[in-house]
Amino acid sequence: MRVSREKFAENREKILAVAGELFREKGFDGIGVADIMKAAGLTHGGFYGHFESKDELACEASKALVAHAQERWQGVVEGAPEAPRDALLAHYLSHRNIVEHGTGCVFAALTQEVSRYGPEMQSTFTNGLMGMAAILEEITPGETREERRRKALADLSTMVGAVILARALDTPALSEELLAATRQVLASR
Repeated sequence: MRVSREKFAENREKILAVAGELFREKGFDGIGVADIMKAAGLTHGGFYGHFESKDELACEASKALVAHAQERWQGVVEGAPEAPRDALLAHYLSHRNIVEHGTGCVFAALTQEVSRYGPEMQSTFTNGLMGMAAILEEITPGETREERRRKALADLSTMVGAVILARALDTPALSEELLAATRQVLASR
């Protein structure tokens, strides 16, 4: 039985959303196509009508994830016109981002795996990271664009690194302390 174009597009979006969550939880190599399709409520055989390979799915899901992350950051900034930088730091350096791997930061979850997936995946992450850096640059103090860009890149690296480290710790209180210290240092810049 053929599905309508609308249903086909809906199924594809569902696969991308489920894959994005599962990839962030388990890594690209930690989950198979059959499990992704099952979680999406679709058949394994239907996968190949949407994607040629798991690698293509990983790349397409990553594109969607970084685009969504940029939209979220932009929404946080626009929602706090009086203190956008503080709002963004509080949003990103949060308890939610360290415990909810499936819905948390794509960069903290998957960056270590990206280089094994080749140039297209690296380009996706590069473009996504630079988009987020541009958002941060707009709300970072500095005399020149170059100074704001340099600070934004350093701050973004610090933020992602803090989340990665906080996720690795076995002591929730220490994870929270690490995030709070990072927020405090970055807010004071």
